[in-house]
Amino acid sequence: MARQTLSELYEIIRRRKAEPKEGSYTNYLFDKGLDKILKKVGEEATEVVIAAKNENPQELIYETADVLYHLLVLLVEKEIPYEAIEAELASREGVVSKTTDRPEITNL
Repeated sequence: MARQTLSELYEIIRRRKAEPKEGSYTNYLFDKGLDKILKKVGEEATEVVIAAKNENPQELIYETADVLYHLLVLLVEKEIPYEAIEAELASREGVVSKTTDRPEITNL
């Protein structure tokens, strides 16, 4: 089974938008537009939270893959290059988090 990086998946999604393929789920999302893509990102993020509370690690793996895919579709839709996300993450390396400025989450 071939392994795929997130940047490679981003490129596949970007190409699919440029060169639509009949019956493609990715093209279905692009055809439905931003609101549909946002709805799927929200749904998948919620499913990640639920899966994390459950005992089956495979469920969390599956749902995490779904949310990552839908986030990449969103980035392509908004014309944000994957490299911009990589650069943002790199800019955070070694930065001290200001967790004392954030309210504690207590109602989970």
